[in-house]
Amino acid sequence: MTEIERFEFAGSEGQTLAGRFHLPAIDPIAYAIFAHCFTCSKESKAAARISAALAAQGIATLRFDFTGLGESEGDVSGTTFSHNVEDVVAAANALRERHHAPSLLVGHSLGGSAVLAAASQIPEVVGVATIGAPVEPQHVARLFGTSIEEIEEHGEAEVDLGGRPFTIRKAFLDDLEAHCNKEKIRSLERALLIFHSPQDNIVDVDNARLIYEVARHPKSFISLDGADHLLGRRADAAYVATVLRAWASRYLPEDIEEVPEDAPEGGVVVEGKATGYLQRIRARGHVFPADEPVTVGGSDLGPTPYELLLAGLGACTSITLRMYARRKEWPLEGVRVKLRHNRVHAKDVEDSETESGMVDVIDKELELEGDLTQEQRERLFEMAARCPVHRTLLNEIKIRSELLPED
Repeated sequence: MTEIERFEFAGSEGQTLAGRFHLPAIDPIAYAIFAHCFTCSKESKAAARISAALAAQGIATLRFDFTGLGESEGDVSGTTFSHNVEDVVAAANALRERHHAPSLLVGHSLGGSAVLAAASQIPEVVGVATIGAPVEPQHVARLFGTSIEEIEEHGEAEVDLGGRPFTIRKAFLDDLEAHCNKEKIRSLERALLIFHSPQDNIVDVDNARLIYEVARHPKSFISLDGADHLLGRRADAAYVATVLRAWASRYLPEDIEEVPEDAPEGGVVVEGKATGYLQRIRARGHVFPADEPVTVGGSDLGPTPYELLLAGLGACTSITLRMYARRKEWPLEGVRVKLRHNRVHAKDVEDSETESGMVDVIDKELELEGDLTQEQRERLFEMAARCPVHRTLLNEIKIRSELLPED
C-alpha cells in the first residue's frame, strides 16, 4: 500500500466526486486541496506531482476531479464555474469531516480561479496559491476563440481545448461573469502566492500581473521561467511544491523543520506510518524522504535506504578528497563518485574472508577533475579508502537497539 488513498465524497448536487489523497510519512502539519486545470483531471502531471511533493514535505494534499471529469460523476457540459467553486468547498467539507480542514488551496489554470472564489467559504484557509490562472472572464473566453459567437447565437458550441472537445454553454460564460472577477481577488483576505510562466501560451502572463495588482497584501509572485502551461516537466512541478512549502511555512502553525526534542545530538530521527514505506528523515534542520520503488509497494518519493547508505559513502569520499587536496594545494576541480551495492556469493569474491554464503559488495568508481599529476591522482585514490564512512563500514560495527516505553 502506498501513501496515496482513494478519496470519494459527495459534490454539491449529490454526485460522487473522485479524488486521490496524498499522505505524509507521519502526521501532517497541514492539509491542502489541489484544483486541476479546465482541460485536465486529477491525473494531470501537475496535479499528481505537486500533490506528491507537498505530501513528502508534510502537507497532506487532496486532488480530485471536478464534476463530470475523470472519475467523477456528472455531465461536464451542464456545469458552470460555480459548480467548480462548489466542488472545492465540498472537498474542504469532506476533509474537515474525515481528517482536518484545509489550510491551503492550490489551483491550476481555471482551477486557480476556482480556489480564489472558494477561499472565502472555507474559514480555515490561510493561504491560496494559483498556477497559470486567468484573472477575469474575458481572459478565459479567449480560449474559445471564434466559438464565442456561436455560443452567444446558439446557446452552446463544441470547442477544442488542449486537443479535447468540450461543449461550452452560454450559462458557463454568464456564470464566469458573476463569479470570476477582480472583486473576488480584492476581497480574498488570505495570503496569496501567484505562479506563472512568461512562456505560457494558453493563459498569458499578463494575467499574473493583473491578479497581483488587484490583490491585497500579503501577496507574492514567482516566475516559472521556461515552463509550459501544463507544467509538463517534473522539475517545474517539484519547484512549485518546494517554493509553496517554504512560502506556506510563514502562515502554518507548525514548522516541519524544527529539530525534534528527542533528536540525539549528532544523530537523526526517522519517522513513518504503518500504511506504507515512505519515511521522513530529520537531521538537524534538514528534512528529506526515504522510500521504496513502486515495484515493491512504495511510492518512490525518495531514495531507498541502501541508496542513502551509498550516498553517505560517496559524499564522505568526495568531501575527504576535497579537504585533502585543499590542504595540499593541489588543483582538484571536481570529484564524481559512482557507487553500486550487490550481494554476491562469497566464492565469487577474490579477497573475501567469508568462505561460504553471501557477502555485501560495494563497487566505488572515482572520477577526478583537474590538472593533476599521476602521482597526485594515485594518492587521492588511496585517500578515498580513508574517508570516515568508508572506514566505519569496514570496521566492526555494533548496533545497540532499545525499545522505548509508550508515552
